[in-house]
Amino acid sequence: MTKHSEIHHSPFTNALLVVAKRPAPGQTKTRLSPPLLPGQAAALYECFLRDTLDLMRQVPDARPVIAYLPPSEEAYFTGLAPDFELILQEGADLGARLDNTLSHYLQFGYERAVIMDSDSPTLPANCLIAAFEALDEADVVLGPCDDGGYYLIGLKRPVPRLLREVQMSTPKVVADTLALAAEEGLQVKLLPVWYDIDDVAALNRLVTELNGASDGVARHTRAFFASNGDLLTMIMASQ
Repeated sequence: MTKHSEIHHSPFTNALLVVAKRPAPGQTKTRLSPPLLPGQAAALYECFLRDTLDLMRQVPDARPVIAYLPPSEEAYFTGLAPDFELILQEGADLGARLDNTLSHYLQFGYERAVIMDSDSPTLPANCLIAAFEALDEADVVLGPCDDGGYYLIGLKRPVPRLLREVQMSTPKVVADTLALAAEEGLQVKLLPVWYDIDDVAALNRLVTELNGASDGVARHTRAFFASNGDLLTMIMASQ
């Protein structure tokens, strides 16, 4: 678990965080079942997470951090990514947890903090690098998803309203966040639009993208599909 003193003396000025939960059949990526079985959905999400960690490792000069749940799973995440710092998500809802986590780092020695999702495994690492570059000038950086949410938000100082006063998991998340930022007089930089894999349509999109992508893209997710050929055929047939 991260200690305040460790953060204060960190050699890094940037913190790059990912929100993650321990995969569990019947609790993880339930909207992907069917066509996936519950265990397959959980296994696929772990591949998404591993690919996201690989993306984060490509970002120079940033402390990589997993903001994890549930509280009992610290050992799992330590084993998954021993090179990452861990912090427990705390808060009654997603907005509060995001605010608490970002504020934690911004208040203890980091100049820029960016937090991202763990289900956009094909996101170009350049988007993460660009997020910190954007914060050299802007107050807020957002990586929009084409469903109206975002895959990433970054700040230079805590702004609780942007997270706590936005209803998450709706098609208006980015729009509502931009409106609150305007009320606060904050300059916002938008990154390229991407997508996360929350439903079968997005799963189909992922399969199509991987079919045309280079071998180095999302290697864990690619390996999952390679070892589940029948499932891949089923997904492709549903398009």
